[in-house]
Amino acid sequence: MSLIKLQVKTRTHKYPIFIGNNILNKLKIILKENLINFNQCLVVADKKVPKKLIYKVLNSLPGKKKSLYYFSSSEKNKNQKSIDNILSILLSKNFNRNDCVISIGGGITGDVSGFAASIFKRGLKFVNIPTTLLSQVDSSIGGKTGINSKYGKNLIGTFYQPNLVISDIIFLKSLPKREIICGYGEILKHAIIADKKFFTFLEKNGSQILKLESPLIEKAIFKSCFIKKKIVETDEKEMGIRKILNFGHTFAHAYEATLGYSKKLNHGEAVILGIKTAAQFSFLNKFLNIKEFKLIENHLNKLSLPKDINKFFSVKNLNKLLSFMKKDKKNNTDKINLVLLKKIGSPIHKLQFDEKKIHLFLRKELIK
Repeated sequence: MSLIKLQVKTRTHKYPIFIGNNILNKLKIILKENLINFNQCLVVADKKVPKKLIYKVLNSLPGKKKSLYYFSSSEKNKNQKSIDNILSILLSKNFNRNDCVISIGGGITGDVSGFAASIFKRGLKFVNIPTTLLSQVDSSIGGKTGINSKYGKNLIGTFYQPNLVISDIIFLKSLPKREIICGYGEILKHAIIADKKFFTFLEKNGSQILKLESPLIEKAIFKSCFIKKKIVETDEKEMGIRKILNFGHTFAHAYEATLGYSKKLNHGEAVILGIKTAAQFSFLNKFLNIKEFKLIENHLNKLSLPKDINKFFSVKNLNKLLSFMKKDKKNNTDKINLVLLKKIGSPIHKLQFDEKKIHLFLRKELIK
């Protein structure tokens, strides 16, 4: 599959996403054709990205004033201190609003870089080069930036659309299998909330996608991006329909926070657990029928994806899990907002539940 272009057009901004294999070779041309000009740029690169690929990007950038900042990407470093480090570089080098921040890394690097770009002089140009499957299909689309605090995940941030996104499959080949599974969780979520045909495609090709087989991996990335693009274009600031993208995430964010954002459970794995939990809650509350629930459960089983929360948590974690669910940024009352499922491709997002109901449900799941 050759170079694919998707155009995202929100009410406030429009930008292209390029998807393909080894498209870094065309980076200089892509920047020029999309009028991404700047006097100087700061490249914020995740330390885990292969150096040869980072330098391939640097050598393709126009101009002589290029700065490189290596970022140690982790949920614990997704904090105000990291933002201050980036802002200090931009201030010391006297960046202006026509200059550019370029992120090379996964979702955490993109979130941190984008947030810094959004608040420096009220907004610099921002180019996102996502290097993980998760960031290519999720966080690089839609303009959410942000950092964590001791009170929870992503509670401080902005909506700030990039000027350009480059998703090159070449980065994925250096990732461990666990990182690919992590991204697959968001691909699966997009299929479940928006497209039964895409879910059937994943049913048929899931194992090959996890092995990054071409052109199946490119097709999965494109379709996933297309689903998210359509939702974001309709609802940029998450006032309505965009909330369906949070399917499984209220549970997932609580799982991550309860474990202190440790390596025991990464974001994508938490999302897969959240998908299973939300599907089960939908079934038990008679929104989702048994046949559709089993389709989701069997898919997780077939690909050996994480699905049992009692392998990560016990009843003693229950109050902590609920505490984080109550603090979720999507709540606007003392009840807990959840996105549930009527059937694959048909979510419901205007639902609120008492803490007690979720407490009883989670308790049963944890003592299985």
